[in-house]
Amino acid sequence: MKTTRFPPQALEFKFTGASGPGGQHVNKTATAVELRVTVTALGLPPDTLRRLRLQQRNRINKDGTLIVFVEQHRSQLKNREEALTRLEAIVAQAAIRPKRRIATQPTRGSQKRRVDTKKQRGKTKLQRKKPTFDA
Repeated sequence: MKTTRFPPQALEFKFTGASGPGGQHVNKTATAVELRVTVTALGLPPDTLRRLRLQQRNRINKDGTLIVFVEQHRSQLKNREEALTRLEAIVAQAAIRPKRRIATQPTRGSQKRRVDTKKQRGKTKLQRKKPTFDA
């Protein structure tokens, strides 16, 4: 099994029976993995922790525990590795700082093009009207 960069005391594995293919094997073994992670014990920087809580708000319960459930493979070991891989991906996504948007003004050329297209569209719609013979 591969090593992870998370403290072992922050991780808790629970194993349950999985659904899906496997025949009688599925009924006899507990291959599905539920990984419970105490997010405060991960030792993440405050801004990463804040983004993690925001991005994974549906997976984190009131106690501050992130739950990752995997039943993809027929092997408990593979499901355990998959759960750790998903956790690493979740934390890596939260570690990415979003780019700060700098507000800019539209250029004069873009404003003119916008108005020109609006006027052209108005002319097109005006031509669709029934003609009036008031002249």
